[in-house]
Amino acid sequence: MTSLLISEIFPPAMGGSSRWFGEIYRRLPRDQFVIAAGQNPGQEEFDRAHDLRTVRLPLKLSDWGVLGMPALRTYRGLFRELQQIVREHDVRAVHCGRCLPEGWLALWLKGALGVPYMCYVHGEDVNCAAGGVRSGVMSSRQLRWMTWAVLRGADFVIANCRNTRRVLRQQWRLPRERVRVLHPGVDTAHFTPARPDTDVRARFGWTGRTVVLTVGRLQKRKGHDCMIRALHALRRDFPDILYAIAGDGEERQALTELTTRENLGAHVQFLGSPTDEQLVRCYQQCDLFALPNRRVGSDIEGFGMVLLEAQACGKPVLAGDSGGTAEAMAIPETGRVVACDTPEPLAAAVLALLRDASLRARMGQAGRHWVVEHFDWDTLTRQATRLFRFGRTARALAEC
Repeated sequence: MTSLLISEIFPPAMGGSSRWFGEIYRRLPRDQFVIAAGQNPGQEEFDRAHDLRTVRLPLKLSDWGVLGMPALRTYRGLFRELQQIVREHDVRAVHCGRCLPEGWLALWLKGALGVPYMCYVHGEDVNCAAGGVRSGVMSSRQLRWMTWAVLRGADFVIANCRNTRRVLRQQWRLPRERVRVLHPGVDTAHFTPARPDTDVRARFGWTGRTVVLTVGRLQKRKGHDCMIRALHALRRDFPDILYAIAGDGEERQALTELTTRENLGAHVQFLGSPTDEQLVRCYQQCDLFALPNRRVGSDIEGFGMVLLEAQACGKPVLAGDSGGTAEAMAIPETGRVVACDTPEPLAAAVLALLRDASLRARMGQAGRHWVVEHFDWDTLTRQATRLFRFGRTARALAEC
């Protein structure tokens, strides 16, 4: 039986969800899966390096809605290409990387060809802000209606964490039996601990510095601005403090201007988007990893794969108490959570960890063991295989 994954977010695209899909599906039997992936720079080189059955489609849409002829023409064109893939490969089930736009296309395929589908959900893509939707994907009535239709039409849904499952159960009223949890993971053979390396630290410009690292797209929900403001309190105890930011995104200019305005240029470093090898070295050589995430309207951090990567490299982690980040650590043995809406609680939590090197070492060791045991990709791939079998079994029983 052949299944089709439709996902605009797929390697070599950057980001946690892209890595999640890439790591899981490259470990599955080649003859059982076809991948309709989004188009990205560097895709030719990436696709030459693997033997996955991959078709590249223009899945990156400027507008996920269906109002207006241009949007309908775009969806219709993609639907026809996917229809051809389904027929050519005798596809019997579809996996959707997100509700929108991938799930909407799967809903069309189900209506036209009777092919059932399941959908991955990441948290921020379905969350509605308390007290009314004011921002984010779910601020649009049209997109909420489309998401509702996709969720109702799916055989089952895979949530990336228990918090996302809670959102689906409470906000979307999905029955318990139709929601399954599959956490993202980490390559524990690639992300490994290492001793402090003066040469590597020198190349990063970290010589003689106490380094707090954040990795991730520069978005408001990541809380980089809160960490930057916390540096005023941190540098009183640690004059050599350096906040290293790895990643890029729409908030880059605003964060650069904030750094200048706060006169913190000597304490903030923008690393841009590092290579995989550089990223591992960043994790290995930092003193503390922080993801100061917070809710911004309906936008939340669904899980936080970077927390797993940091722990796999033997580092203690700190995250905001929003979304699903608490599930990416064993609290308090490997990491801590703190409110990151204002800089004062964040600064206090960071100081408590920076002042105790032995505690950080114990947390780092515990984090490594915990991630290897629970979040290695091979373990998660076996869980994914069982989930896919569950979907086939559920359909068979429903058809009896």
